[in-house]
Amino acid sequence: MRRHTMHPYMKQSMHQMQGENHLDRYDEMPEDVEKNLPAEEEDPGMLPETGDVQPNAGQGRTEAARAADAECWKELEDLRLRTAAEMENFKKRLTREHQEQMRYASEKVLNDILPALDNLDLALQYASQHEACKDMVEGVAMTRKLLLEAVSRNGLSAVGEVGEDFNPQYHEAIGFEPNPEVGPGAVSKILQRGYKLNDRLLRPAKVMVNN
Repeated sequence: MRRHTMHPYMKQSMHQMQGENHLDRYDEMPEDVEKNLPAEEEDPGMLPETGDVQPNAGQGRTEAARAADAECWKELEDLRLRTAAEMENFKKRLTREHQEQMRYASEKVLNDILPALDNLDLALQYASQHEACKDMVEGVAMTRKLLLEAVSRNGLSAVGEVGEDFNPQYHEAIGFEPNPEVGPGAVSKILQRGYKLNDRLLRPAKVMVNN
């Protein structure tokens, strides 16, 4: 049995017809399929329109940044100066406190010595009235003198002298006693001598005031 063969021209016509049918089917694609198709991507090189670009915008931002940096550096410099001043004041205060502490470090010891000085003063006051105690008075006076020299080297000094004006800062008035040898309102008699350590009063002098 003889097999029929298709002419080449007929094959080409059939292929063209199949292609047209294929395009027709694509054009007639349902709408729901078109909606599911991926959207066309925009060119990343394309930028949205933002209007006209101002040529000095970058310069303005730079000047603002420089001004902010200058203000920041100014605040840091002020902070540094204030901190340095506070540290200097702190060092000076520590130095003053140390000097003050060293200057009055012997206050407690000297306060304990004051009763001994008072007893020596009383011994000289009453023993000097008796001729038999003359030699003893000289020894007590010498002892008192040496003791006063020792404590004076540590800043201790006596307060209160007969004839000086009454000063409530250094004197404690016990009463009034007339004394024609001193002026009105002056110290007429010392009952107990006062003492001060440098500029600090340890004990006021107990005195009688002339009226």
